[in-house]
Amino acid sequence: MSDFTYDTTSRVLADPAGDIHYHEAGDGPALILIHGSGPGVTGWANFEHNLAVFARQFRTFIVDLPGYGGSAPVEGNPMQISADAIIRFMDGLKLDRAHILGNSLGGMVGSMLAAQHPARIDHFITIGGIGYGLFTAFPNEGINLLVEFTEDPTRERLVQWLHSMVYDKSIVTEALIERRFKQALEPVTLATSKKMYSRASMNAITAMTEGPHAAATFAHLASIQAPTLIAWGRDDRVSSMDRAFVALRMIPNAELHVFPKCGHWAMIERKAEFESVVLGFLTR
Repeated sequence: MSDFTYDTTSRVLADPAGDIHYHEAGDGPALILIHGSGPGVTGWANFEHNLAVFARQFRTFIVDLPGYGGSAPVEGNPMQISADAIIRFMDGLKLDRAHILGNSLGGMVGSMLAAQHPARIDHFITIGGIGYGLFTAFPNEGINLLVEFTEDPTRERLVQWLHSMVYDKSIVTEALIERRFKQALEPVTLATSKKMYSRASMNAITAMTEGPHAAATFAHLASIQAPTLIAWGRDDRVSSMDRAFVALRMIPNAELHVFPKCGHWAMIERKAEFESVVLGFLTR
């Protein structure tokens, strides 16, 4: 297959809990790409430019989590319903095992999958997201800007948030801004964002990361047995790099790769290098 457009790769899995939209290309071992969160995010927005490369060696899936892109919303804890949706997706497509690659929220969801369903996960790759901030306060700059947009969804606030996501601001083009803004204002997408990123929700999450209950937010990492690649942008202003060190210590078979001059979107900002590192890790 050489036509890796949105339409030619788009699929829908009918599921009793809510339809799951995804993209598929390639043959070989299954590789599932799980997007992050934020205004106007979809699986395609995060990974459209990586699909053709990964599809050369893997049966590659880009999945929209519940309430994002073309997937139906599902009630419940956003992290757990997302992890459950990926397992239902694998069951629906009769995938016994898969490699999991997640960005930010997708990395957190992937870590839950690897901890809760070790027999289903071959390798686990995360771009930021997991761990615990040792030297930086939560929430970081990018998360605060995301909350501000969710509370008051204007174009200006979207641009401020997008600029916090990257090291090289030239990546934030007018076309990207317009596409993300249009998707961000779609009612289901906006409602999904507000579940996680309203000021009240963020205050509750912040309280969980402090004091005696903080360890519960990352305790599951010790249960991950899959070979794990932790990828991070050195200049990430959304999920600071010091979070990686707790994950690196707790996950028994983890290694860390840091991309210089890179923000939160390593798969976009350092595309070629990121793909090379991932493919090397998966095919080693």
